[in-house]
Amino acid sequence: MIGRTAQEIVDELLDKVVETKASDLHLSVGKPPILRINGKLYAVSEIPSIGRNDIQEISRIIAGEERGRLFEQNQEELDLPFEHKGGYRFRVNLYYSSREIAIAMRAIPSEIKNLKQLNLPSELEQFIHYSQGFVLITGPTGHGKTTTMAALVDMINKTRVAHIITIEDPIEYLYKEDKCLIHQREVGNDTPSFAQALKMAFREDPNVVVIGEMRDLESIATALMIAETGHLVFATLHTNDSSQTINRIVDVFPASQQAQIRMQLSVTLTGVVSQRLVSAKDGTLVPAIELLLATPAVRNLIREGEIAQIPGVMQTSSGSGMITMEQSIKELVNSGKVSQEEVQLFLHGAEI
Repeated sequence: MIGRTAQEIVDELLDKVVETKASDLHLSVGKPPILRINGKLYAVSEIPSIGRNDIQEISRIIAGEERGRLFEQNQEELDLPFEHKGGYRFRVNLYYSSREIAIAMRAIPSEIKNLKQLNLPSELEQFIHYSQGFVLITGPTGHGKTTTMAALVDMINKTRVAHIITIEDPIEYLYKEDKCLIHQREVGNDTPSFAQALKMAFREDPNVVVIGEMRDLESIATALMIAETGHLVFATLHTNDSSQTINRIVDVFPASQQAQIRMQLSVTLTGVVSQRLVSAKDGTLVPAIELLLATPAVRNLIREGEIAQIPGVMQTSSGSGMITMEQSIKELVNSGKVSQEEVQLFLHGAEI
């Protein structure tokens, strides 16, 4: 690019991300850089177009010369962390689109916010007090699952004496040890896979295991076993709601094993948090939350395979702390944070 080196482009764009508080930066050949700010996309007008050579050099700056060359040779997606000056960190995905390099960078806040700062209901705090169980944080990509999980893990760090092991790809939030001993393991650098790291977790004496994402049958089966053997497990999953989350976990397994998995899940599940970020009237994003708690009634429905009845139980169980998405949305509207028009847009786009 005329007048700028690739390093200068990287510095300028990441400074722009920090300055505008953008959540994401997208780079593609032949297009201007794109920022996502409060859920909306904006072109960076100062840089009208990214060239093929520019994006190749940028990818090598971000990935390092050796990994950058391997990425180009293999043409396989690459996830990695990247640190900008001032300690600002990013989760990066390098990939190919129409045979050209493309880059997506997600800004990782340096501060881990608490539930109140994130506008999350205080009912979620109960999960940090359990010594064992299975807590699932679900929702679409980019809707704050990792941020919510980090808030809960950091509360454990500040209030309990425990050994926390996280398994992430890549590591996002960095925890500063307070009362807890914390080991953060990165897939690809510290361990070859989620499944391998979960297997080894049994030998590493954890109290709390945090799984960045459950991706396959082996990972889900091992996570269930860890929760069943006296540990507290937090994990994320890309599902719409609590019922779909339970069905997704069960359906991963062969039909011959599903009754056993429903039994395991009915015993280990502590709760499911399903969340979406909704545009507020002030231009920011606020979370809408569904909260399922594993009451005896819910455990029985899971065990019997009557998952379709769970939403009905949730609607009549607000006294026990459960929250339906409908109740959460209604509260956002009644409080004046979200407009009725935005609710309609949200409902039309509710499926992943």
